[in-house]
Amino acid sequence: MPLFLLLLSVAGAVQAATFEVGPGKPYSSAGAVPWESLQPGDLVLIHWRSTPYKEKWVLCRQGTAANPITVRGVPGPNGELPVFDGNGATTRTALNYWNEVRGLLKIGGANLPADTTPQYITIENLEFRGARPPYTFTAANGSTQSYVNNAAAIYIEKGEHITIRNCILDDSGNGLFAGSGNPTQPSRNFLIEGNSIYGNGNQGSAYEHNNYTEVLGIVFQYNHFGPLRSGASGNNLKDRSAGLVVRYNWIEGGNRQLDLVDAEDSSAIASDPGYRSTFVYGNILIEPDGDGNRQIVHYGGDSGTTTIYRKGALYLYNNTIVSTRMDRTTLLRLSTNDETCDCRNNIVYVSAAGNTLSLLDQSGTLNLSHNWFKSGRVSTFGTLDGTIHDDGSSVTGSSPGFLDEAGQDFHLTAGSAAKNGATALAAAALPANAVIRQYLKHQSSEVRPSDAAPDIGAYEYASTAASRCDINTDASVNVVDLQLLVNIAIGAASLPGVGDLNRDGRVDVIDVQTLVNVLLGAAACPL
Repeated sequence: MPLFLLLLSVAGAVQAATFEVGPGKPYSSAGAVPWESLQPGDLVLIHWRSTPYKEKWVLCRQGTAANPITVRGVPGPNGELPVFDGNGATTRTALNYWNEVRGLLKIGGANLPADTTPQYITIENLEFRGARPPYTFTAANGSTQSYVNNAAAIYIEKGEHITIRNCILDDSGNGLFAGSGNPTQPSRNFLIEGNSIYGNGNQGSAYEHNNYTEVLGIVFQYNHFGPLRSGASGNNLKDRSAGLVVRYNWIEGGNRQLDLVDAEDSSAIASDPGYRSTFVYGNILIEPDGDGNRQIVHYGGDSGTTTIYRKGALYLYNNTIVSTRMDRTTLLRLSTNDETCDCRNNIVYVSAAGNTLSLLDQSGTLNLSHNWFKSGRVSTFGTLDGTIHDDGSSVTGSSPGFLDEAGQDFHLTAGSAAKNGATALAAAALPANAVIRQYLKHQSSEVRPSDAAPDIGAYEYASTAASRCDINTDASVNVVDLQLLVNIAIGAASLPGVGDLNRDGRVDVIDVQTLVNVLLGAAACPL
């Protein structure tokens, strides 16, 4: 396609209606936007301002695959995201919805607009904070109400094809909460990518988390999950979903980094075939010293009703797992002997002596292949009633050879024993869950270098960096990269962290023009 036609395609991507909110814009407040009547393709642009927006609302409308409803923040001059603060927020009076006390932004569950299952909704480039006790807000009926303990920065009661991208969720009971409003018609097809989720939970409580989700089909990728609120003892990423994929995230702290348990509220989720296969790969999982439960990953269930536990396979591969605990660390808790973990190509490193690491808590079947462990690991600290199958291929040593352990740069050095040590993935992981990217600090990703001998861990060793203009990372900058960049700019493709050539926090026609100039020889690719 000629270059001028590609540029026209960007200019021709017209939204059904655009509502601009912010200083000097047609709408001075988010509460003035007609949320109750948004149509497919509508775009709400929230411009940054120096003071937070103290407003809350419900989204209970439907977009389409071709024309989603998008709520997008427009960053400030230094990339600052517009902030919505729930403490003292007011609700648009034209709205009428239940469970206002459960969230700052709510998706699904309303009387006005008429109740429906929200579909094809995208929320991006915004910060949501301050949805927890003792904070209060003014409800749609004018009354002053308090948030409940399990309030969330974003509370999704029900929805389909929901994307939460490049947002900050903090200082709330739960950061993100997503449930299924109907046990037999669950929420489905969620993408949670490129977000920063931290500082959530309630002091002295284990029941609120940075993330708490139960959905049919959900992918977490490129997110930075930080520590919970001081004194909170919830988990970092807690999930009860079917079709769960957790890939290329940075997850640090929490009672457990991953708590992947049973579907309590949806029979449709518990009976779905995807409930029995969970894929966790390419993540950096960090257990800080003295932080909560010593277990990194819990898989199975916690309700006590073992008949609905996952009773399937956790595929745990190509992760880099680091514990700085000075006491004991346990890699896995499998709830019953009906849960299995296929554990391969992971780096599992503890700062303390190697015998402070146990592989299993007690139960389950653990299959080990081509992992890196510190020398001295043990099977369990208690009594093992499960089974560990070790094919003898793992690499051991005192250090995996991180580039900068103290600085949390877990790329590999040229002399790392983890280089070239990985094996092929389980057949169930391919092709959909092949390891093709790697986490990029923070909230982004990059293509994972590929060679004939893949490495153990979340990062592949590489001695050179690719050009930022090589959008598809094929070692060549050409019109194919331009086409992909256009698709990213118009929302037809999603590669968080890729394509923002001028580093202004968004991918748009200016980046496309920059790449055109590079292709024409009129400019060099920005560094």
